[in-house]
Amino acid sequence: MADIDQAHGLRKMTNIPRPVKVIAVASGKGGVGKTNVTVNLGTALAAQGKQVLLLDADLGLANIDVMLGLHPQYNLMHVLDGSKSLEEIIVEGPHGLKIIPAASGVQKMAELSPAEHAGMIQAFSEMDQHIDVLLIDSAAGIADSVVSFTRAAQEVIVVVCDEPASITDAYAFIKLLSREYDVTRFHVIANMVRNVQEGRELFNKISLVCDRFLDVSLDFMGIVPFDDDLRRAVKKQRSVVEFMPRSKAATAFVHLAKKIEYWPVQKQPRGHMEFFIERLIQASLDIA
Repeated sequence: MADIDQAHGLRKMTNIPRPVKVIAVASGKGGVGKTNVTVNLGTALAAQGKQVLLLDADLGLANIDVMLGLHPQYNLMHVLDGSKSLEEIIVEGPHGLKIIPAASGVQKMAELSPAEHAGMIQAFSEMDQHIDVLLIDSAAGIADSVVSFTRAAQEVIVVVCDEPASITDAYAFIKLLSREYDVTRFHVIANMVRNVQEGRELFNKISLVCDRFLDVSLDFMGIVPFDDDLRRAVKKQRSVVEFMPRSKAATAFVHLAKKIEYWPVQKQPRGHMEFFIERLIQASLDIA
């Protein structure tokens, strides 16, 4: 009964009338460039005039601030202990991209209790930000927090590269979300490939096995090519979209961001922030 009351209370507290695109970026394993993809997609969307909020949801191994050379004074740990509100910890990145930093190297953040998850969700409910897109950089793998955030999102992007472990782990991730939690639509980005043909072949490897064993819809969103400029940007702690806007990688991210821009905003409940919060609550309760 208390859980139902909590959901109703959060619904009343949250008053964001405009639809928000809520997009989770995930991967089956680490090391495939998921966070880099998320940061550059967010930067490209912000450069296109969108109000973008990026949530670093890799709660124990946060690194978005490091990738962008930011030095936030506060993070989600301060929200959980009640010393700061969610809005007070937001930092600004390139092109006005807003970032909610998580804690890095803090084991406690990777092992939140149901009550602490509820506290974080309540913090979301009290936000008063004008947002067009909420991008969630989830942790690698299939931990409870990854499942919670992914289930609460409106769209799910899966980042893969052409390695056997990446392909099998991406399939395992899609299988879990589809069979256990009824998530049936996924967008796939082929990262670190030489060309579109190679990216399409990588997508086909995953699509064939999914078509055979799962009832899901996979969309080939596009590719991010190998690019030395991307590596240079990482070393400079900059997004390649800002640092080398004419590079092959930056051009690819702009193209991918335009695809997101034209995704329809769902007019139904799932398209609004308050229902993202409620779905996050429900996902956390189901796992607990």
